[in-house]
Amino acid sequence: MSSSIERVAVIGSGVMGAGIAAHCANAGCEVLLLDIVPKDSEDRSALARGAIQKMHKSNPEMLMHKRNAKRITAGNIEDDLERLKDFDWVVEVIIENLDIKRALYSNISKHIGPSTILSSNTSTLPRSELVSELPNNIASRFLITHFFNPPRYLPLLEVVTAPEVDEAVVERFCTFADLNLGKRVTMCNDRPGFIGNRLGVYFIQRAFKATLD
Repeated sequence: MSSSIERVAVIGSGVMGAGIAAHCANAGCEVLLLDIVPKDSEDRSALARGAIQKMHKSNPEMLMHKRNAKRITAGNIEDDLERLKDFDWVVEVIIENLDIKRALYSNISKHIGPSTILSSNTSTLPRSELVSELPNNIASRFLITHFFNPPRYLPLLEVVTAPEVDEAVVERFCTFADLNLGKRVTMCNDRPGFIGNRLGVYFIQRAFKATLD
C-alpha cells in the first residue's frame, strides 16, 4: 500500500465538499470533484464546475491562491466513477441519507483501487450502518472523516475507525491529515454525533434549560 495521499476524489460539491476539495488542492493534491448530473444543463458536470468557480468568491476564502483551483477537475458520478481507481482517497460528502449513501458506496466499490481509502464526511450516521452492505475488502478501508466548516480554517477532524479497519489505513490517513492538511485528528467512538455534535447538543440543551429556570 502506498504511504502517500496525493490524489483525492471528493463526491459532493456542496459547501463542505467544495471546502474539502479546496483544502486538499491547497495542500498540493490533485483533486477530482464529482456531483450528480443536473437535469437542466447541457454540461453534465455543471454542479462541480460551478462549485469550483464559486471558490474564487468564497468568504472566507477557500483557496490560499486562485491558481490552486487548477488542481481541481470537475466531473460527475455517472461518467467519471471509473477514474476513481487512480485515486488514493475518495471521500463522500453528500446528503445525510443512509440509503442514498449506501447506494453510492455500492457503485464506488466497483471502481476504486485496491489501496484506495474510502471515507464519509457524515456528522451523524454511525460507521457500522454505513458499511453494513459493503464487502470486507472495502469495509477494511472505510473511515469516517468528519471535517468542520470551513475546512480550511477549523483544525478539528474527527476520525472514526473500527477493529476491522487495517491499521495501516488509519495511520496513512491520519498522517496525511496531520502533516498535509494541518488537522488535529481526534479519534472518536462509533456513535451518533461523535464528539463535536454531541457536545453541541448537550450545551444547547443546557442553555435552553437555563432559559426556562
